[in-house]
Amino acid sequence: MKTYLITGVAGFIGSNLAKKILKEDENVKIVGLDNMNDYYDVKIKESRLEELEKKQNFIFIKGNLANKETVENIFKKYKPEIVVNLAAQAGVRYSITNPDSYIESNIIGFYNILECCRYYPVEHLVYASSSSVYGANKKVPYSTEDKVDNPVSLYAATKKSNELMAHSYSKLYNIPSTGLRFFTVYGPAGRPDMAYFGFTNKLLAGEKIKIFNYGKCKRDFTYIDDISEGVYRVMKKPPQKQNGEDGLPIPPYAIYNIGNSNPENLLDFVNILQEELIRAGILPKDYDFESHKELVPMQPGDVPVTYADTTPLEKEFGFKPNTSLREGLRKFAEWYKEFYMK
Repeated sequence: MKTYLITGVAGFIGSNLAKKILKEDENVKIVGLDNMNDYYDVKIKESRLEELEKKQNFIFIKGNLANKETVENIFKKYKPEIVVNLAAQAGVRYSITNPDSYIESNIIGFYNILECCRYYPVEHLVYASSSSVYGANKKVPYSTEDKVDNPVSLYAATKKSNELMAHSYSKLYNIPSTGLRFFTVYGPAGRPDMAYFGFTNKLLAGEKIKIFNYGKCKRDFTYIDDISEGVYRVMKKPPQKQNGEDGLPIPPYAIYNIGNSNPENLLDFVNILQEELIRAGILPKDYDFESHKELVPMQPGDVPVTYADTTPLEKEFGFKPNTSLREGLRKFAEWYKEFYMK
């Protein structure tokens, strides 16, 4: 029986990945770690967890990734072969006002994972990076070959730090590791701090929504099922261990983008969202959408466009995200009605 450790298992990506593994693979055990913090509505995390706990071969541990003893005890007891580190303090804007939580979770927490992978060897460490590492890069689409030395938020800086830390541990201790730069993940039971979720809450409450950069932002929205499929394929194929001419390990290290490669204008996105909210019966058919939107300047830490070059992912794993924005937002709207309005 192969054991997977998924950190941030009650999170949006973590819970969907755990469900996919348990559905696709027999004879596996998933150990899930999450601190269940209240950065956003804990009820959504509890709902995701409840679904997982109905399944066999799923073990949940409530704990903090930044607590080294907690992480060590998991590695000692369960000896995971594959580790997927998805626990992190997320959110660009929150990092401007709450930097401590980013250093604790994203730097110290990730260091604890790396140390345990060093002392309790694993087949593969997969970890979440972010499209935010591209910062203010002007060249699009973003390629993993691009320089990413100009983060525009602390969140982005912590994610770039994770990539550097993983590279050094791969080199020093021959740990196969793969970083995944996710592009604007959305879908049912997603994070309420994401724009599509916040817009829905505000429109339902009759409040105005603020559309940043006067609606000229573009985002590479990526549906959650595409993300979990991508992570699932990547984690099964670790970078190969090999030595260089000097006899020392060539770092078994890789980085991939996972995005839709089809950036959508924010105004188009908001129009599709409101159409799907009306279709689902969340908003009335005669909803006056124009009076509920406000075009405003760019926010600190934001970037005008995200756009993924996913060619390496396609070549090496035969996979490209392909869920259309309308299909994804339709599923979100249906879930929202069921979860909040039943």
